[in-house]
This record gives sequence, C-alpha cells and structure tokens, in this order.
Amino acid sequence: MTPRKSESSRLVLRLTHEDADALAASITTEAEFSDIKGTIEVTERATSMVDLRARWNTLMRGLIASEQVLGIAEGNE
Repeated sequence: MTPRKSESSRLVLRLTHEDADALAASITTEAEFSDIKGTIEVTERATSMVDLRARWNTLMRGLIASEQVLGIAEGNE
C-alpha cells in the first residue's frame, strides 16, 4: 500500500564509506544516525511524506557536498 502524503513516515538509509566518520560529522545537526565501523545508518521520521521528502533532500545535499569536499581535500576532484 502506498502511503498518503499526510501519513507519518520513516526512512532508514544505510551507507558505507571510507570516510564515514567525516560524513557522519557533517550531518550531526541534520539527522539521527549511528556510525559503526565505517557504516552510517540514518533514521528520519516526519509527520508527512512531504516533510520526509524535504528532510531527505536536506540530508542528501549535505552528504553530497561533504563527499565532494573530501574528494577535493584528498586530491580526487
């Protein structure tokens, strides 16, 4: 069943990265997460799908920007 826009929702994102600690630091103020042995698990909750999508977009923009900065600092970009 597809959730309605007005239903509360939750998402869990699990990612592995060689600089997981740095990426985790970049989202400290953005989301609830755990960082265990190079794997970050982010949990987002919202009262509606619209709010969850906004949180997802903010989270992804932060992670993408952080990864790009890490790449530049390491000379990969």
